[in-house]
Amino acid sequence: MTTLSPASTTPDAPGAPALLVALAVASLIVWGVLALSGGDAAARTLGLSLALGAVFGVTLQRSRFCFFCHVRDLVEGGDPRGVLAILAALAVGVAGYALVIGAWLPTPLPGRLPPDAHIGPVSYVLAGAAFVFGFGMALSGSCISAHLYRLGEGSPTAPFALLGTAGGFGLGFLTWNPLFLSIISEAPVIWLPHHLGYAGTFGLSLAVLAALAVLALAFARQGAAPAEPSPPLGLRRAGHALFVARWPALAGGAIVGVISAASYLRVGPLGVTAEIGSLARSAADRLHLLPETLYGLDGFRGCATAVKTALWSKNGVFVLGLVGGSLAAALVAGQFAPRRPRFSDVASGLAGGLLMGWGGMTALGCTVGVLLSGIHAGAVSGWVFLVAAFAGMLAGLPLRRRIA
Repeated sequence: MTTLSPASTTPDAPGAPALLVALAVASLIVWGVLALSGGDAAARTLGLSLALGAVFGVTLQRSRFCFFCHVRDLVEGGDPRGVLAILAALAVGVAGYALVIGAWLPTPLPGRLPPDAHIGPVSYVLAGAAFVFGFGMALSGSCISAHLYRLGEGSPTAPFALLGTAGGFGLGFLTWNPLFLSIISEAPVIWLPHHLGYAGTFGLSLAVLAALAVLALAFARQGAAPAEPSPPLGLRRAGHALFVARWPALAGGAIVGVISAASYLRVGPLGVTAEIGSLARSAADRLHLLPETLYGLDGFRGCATAVKTALWSKNGVFVLGLVGGSLAAALVAGQFAPRRPRFSDVASGLAGGLLMGWGGMTALGCTVGVLLSGIHAGAVSGWVFLVAAFAGMLAGLPLRRRIA
């Protein structure tokens, strides 16, 4: 059984109202990018972040890129395409980051880390938080980035999952100090180039990713991933392939890797939880629910969760562009399909989001900020998150089958 998504079937042709709304959303994004690009350096960075977010949202929506869904498709349906797309995103990003970091920091001297890269502390807390995050993905049916792009598709679960994620961040702030003082403060921050150099890190990363690809193909079941027909390509076919049909999974993964490297070069490491965490932290601060001091939190690399002091942030406009790009792409493809949420949608979304929020806050990011950006940067924390989150997803799959 393949469960990549209902969007893998042929969608209904979009009507004129949907196309007009898509055009309006796209126009607003373009206007925002152009308006910000005419300002100072900070405004131009916001404009670029908005543009990258929109491209990221379109890519996720068109290629159905979702960490949990791809793993589920392999485990339950024997379809390796999605997992291979994740591995492609990791491989392309590893190459892109190697070029960027190698230019900025030619020699990986001990004690020096590349600017802003998501290289976090490695401990049992990270592994436990990633496991909880993976279980939350299984419970809610998607990772946070997928819930954001499915928000643009009218998903009935996504709003509750994102609300639960904000609540989970609040819980994470309350449990942070004991975990930091007892474990995290003494945890090592391990950057592979310090030990293997750039060439060794690059070679090892690609070797591990290749081994995982072979493993995924070994678990594939015959007929689970049928070859897609390739009719003669004309203008109409090209338009359908670009705007309506699902993009090939490997192409989507490769584009995600390119976006990650471009974002790191011009804006900062890719991530989708910083704005959610900042909103949760600001709300908790106003309600006087936070501890007086969150020890060491703001000194670590990862998806920053500072109390908001400005209306717009780089991550905030990125997420806005992600949702807007996904909405426009879904409308054009005829895949904007909102429906009234069922009780199971609300319950699984809130519960899964709560677990993902706590796990994301405690791990200093999610599948995008810690796993994707971390592995790209050569951080051991990214690999730990990958393994532990995968274990959490596997543990949560039986429960997902019962509630789906």
